[in-house]
Amino acid sequence: MIAGLYIDGHSALHRAAAGAKILAMIALGTGVFLIPDWPVVAYVLATVLLLYPVSGFGPRIMWAQIKPILWLLVIFFAVQLWLNDWQAGLLVIIRIAAIVMFAALVTLTTKTSDLLASLERAMQPLRPIGVNPEKVSLAISMVLRFIPVISTVASEIRDAQRARGLDRSVVAMVVPLIIRTLKMADDVADAIDARSFD
Repeated sequence: MIAGLYIDGHSALHRAAAGAKILAMIALGTGVFLIPDWPVVAYVLATVLLLYPVSGFGPRIMWAQIKPILWLLVIFFAVQLWLNDWQAGLLVIIRIAAIVMFAALVTLTTKTSDLLASLERAMQPLRPIGVNPEKVSLAISMVLRFIPVISTVASEIRDAQRARGLDRSVVAMVVPLIIRTLKMADDVADAIDARSFD
């Protein structure tokens, strides 16, 4: 997910304003959860996937965005299949896939600095009530940088557990990932604290 971040290009989506793309991402994320029928959500996902070649991205880049969360989609589908039925499971994973793929497309076609600048401008009216747009922007920037790092860590853990014959164990995958992610978060928090006292 968001594996490559910004990739230079000249498509209409590349040229679109960062603020407009953020609003479109919010609208899509909200809309797919308001749609109760999986065929309609599947149409939304198909439209999002069609935007990749239109924006100059091939199947390899598309696959790189969805590959890290495939195991999560399998888990979500299995849970819904157990609690409800296959249609409910399909609806959930198509919703998630549509949101992830569109969010990835936005980051692939928009420089991080432009995204953060748009968010800062949008949050300026909230400053009087104690919201610091710069701090929120920093937090979002760090999240964006963490995503590919966590994806890499997940791949390393999966390879290590496969070597031990534990590649089919969800617990063996999730627990080390959570521990390493929390450790990285602590290290980053310590670094921020250290800078604040300089």
